[in-house]
Amino acid sequence: MAGFKEHIERAKRTGNIEFYIEERTDEHVISRMPVKQGMRNPFGTVHAGAMIWMADVTATVMAIGDTEIGEKGQGFPLAVDLHTTLLGNQRDGEIRAEARIVRRGKRVTVVRTKVTGTEGRLLMEMTTTHIPA
Repeated sequence: MAGFKEHIERAKRTGNIEFYIEERTDEHVISRMPVKQGMRNPFGTVHAGAMIWMADVTATVMAIGDTEIGEKGQGFPLAVDLHTTLLGNQRDGEIRAEARIVRRGKRVTVVRTKVTGTEGRLLMEMTTTHIPA
């Protein structure tokens, strides 16, 4: 697999990912990300980092809820722990993330985010722990 060897020996890394927050409620936040060439790994599947980034941002939006964020970021829910289990992947289509609160406290908020692919296939689960800045 000469193409793969060349890829891993390259010094420059680039990519192109974007996603859209589709729905925000008190119960959940849902995001969708179209699979594009700039987010695939050398094997043609979605890079784990792209899925983790989408899940992390979706979870953070859920953790913010109705919190008033100060001018200098006071109160912003900083993720201090991300536990991720990668369960599957895909090459095309769309990926969906859904974040829900597990526990919201004064100092610690825990969010669970499920990432699914085509036909609702579970690709990843992430649990994040947030504390206010």
